[in-house]
Amino acid sequence: MLNCSIILEGTAQTFGDSIAVSIEENRWTYKQLYRESCRFANGLRKSGIAHGDRIVLACPNRIEFIIAYFGILMSGAVVVPVSILSKKRELAFVMEDTQAQGFVCFEGSDELSLGTEGLDAFGEVESCRHIWMITGATGVKPDVGDLPTMADLMEGMPDDCTSAATSPEDSAVILYTSGTTGSPKGAELSHSNIFTTAITSGRLSEFARSDVTLVTLPLFHCYAQTVQMNAGFVMGSRLVLLERFDPDLVLQKLQDEAVTVFCGVPTMYWSLLNHERADQFDLKKIAQHLRVGCSGGAPIPVEVLRGVEEKFQFNILEGYGLSETSAMASFNQIHRPRKIGSVGLPVWGVKMKIVDPDMNELPTGERGEIVIRGHCTMKGYYNRPDATEEAFRSGWFHTGDVGTMDDEGYFYVVDRTKEMIIRGGFNVYPREIEEVLATHPGISLSAVIGIPNEKYGEDILAFVILKDDCNHTPEEIVSWSKTELASYKYPRIVEIVDELPLGATGKVLKKELKKKYENS
Repeated sequence: MLNCSIILEGTAQTFGDSIAVSIEENRWTYKQLYRESCRFANGLRKSGIAHGDRIVLACPNRIEFIIAYFGILMSGAVVVPVSILSKKRELAFVMEDTQAQGFVCFEGSDELSLGTEGLDAFGEVESCRHIWMITGATGVKPDVGDLPTMADLMEGMPDDCTSAATSPEDSAVILYTSGTTGSPKGAELSHSNIFTTAITSGRLSEFARSDVTLVTLPLFHCYAQTVQMNAGFVMGSRLVLLERFDPDLVLQKLQDEAVTVFCGVPTMYWSLLNHERADQFDLKKIAQHLRVGCSGGAPIPVEVLRGVEEKFQFNILEGYGLSETSAMASFNQIHRPRKIGSVGLPVWGVKMKIVDPDMNELPTGERGEIVIRGHCTMKGYYNRPDATEEAFRSGWFHTGDVGTMDDEGYFYVVDRTKEMIIRGGFNVYPREIEEVLATHPGISLSAVIGIPNEKYGEDILAFVILKDDCNHTPEEIVSWSKTELASYKYPRIVEIVDELPLGATGKVLKKELKKKYENS
């Protein structure tokens, strides 16, 4: 048997008095966290939750997320984490799609309508028998109604339990993809997927008990779950939890908590680099402790990477993975030479290659689709046999990402196949254009999309955020781009904006930019 709740249980048995999680002034030891998770698991069992039942979990970066996550695993049920920005339709879809038996939902706040959206969604799904609300304070009823709470579920429950005897291939977590096309699909990850990737990630980052990891990425996403929470707990390190990313809060925690590891997405690093109050913090003190930064979720522009490393004096290691690969497939490993712009080498037990549409492996340096196989790849898409078969053609998981491999086996992500622009018969990759725009002295950040064009099929539109002291016109940027890019690559249209739409994980939402263009 293997139940990946051992990630918490094993460390609690060995280092029970060590601090596992810090949130503001509060501290939880591994022993406390384990006992609370046991109480939650026992509450689920008493409520009739059985082995294999799906439990939807909608909660920000709070201690309740961690308790519920491991409690669900201990009970033998399956965790279905969802974005806290989800609306009623999206929450109801996930509950219906998984035939969830229970729903654990944060009550929300003035800025976050999660509780109301969650309650409305629950009312529409007959198959979901239970709802438990997470309130801001223990013993307080939720604002959205007289509903049972997480605290109610745990009331009087024993603080010890025997984890369910799950097999390595039993489902542990279902992560819903963002649904680039059509409805979102649930990537079904096994206990083996979760456990093995946590071990691998911890070792690659060389986590130690002395490490302090700042978690500002959302725990409902695979990146924070795998690379930070699970990997950190396996190694017995301490997590410092923030509910959301805020440059001031991040820099304050980096300074005050002696953080040694920070993980982010490119837009977070960009925000830190361009934060106007960054120099008010003790950057030397931050640099003394911060030994490594990890970047994933999307390729980080080289100019941003270099700027952050110069300003804050720590190295950023890029990695690559998807929800379908348990968040990790390749990484710029600490004990191997780092290559800037590369997402590194395949991690232990994982194979990757670059192929053409007929699954022929392509030569070094040639662009094609990245395919992956190994312990990290999902069981499949939940209740989507056709989509699973399509994703695993020829026994390899097809990522939909365009990449290259160099002569030393390092991989480079060029772009998403779905985001590739075909202009006049030429393939144009938005990321390549964004990298060039990042070298412009007046451009702070950009995002490039394809738009319909009667003559060329598609044309190139760049949304650009200028630096504070710059007032370049769109025409000037187009003119500059013509000197830096091939004639079929440079953006014909530039729109200057104050901000770019970001998802819950900090990724630029190019679907929203396309809608913005269509509605303009």
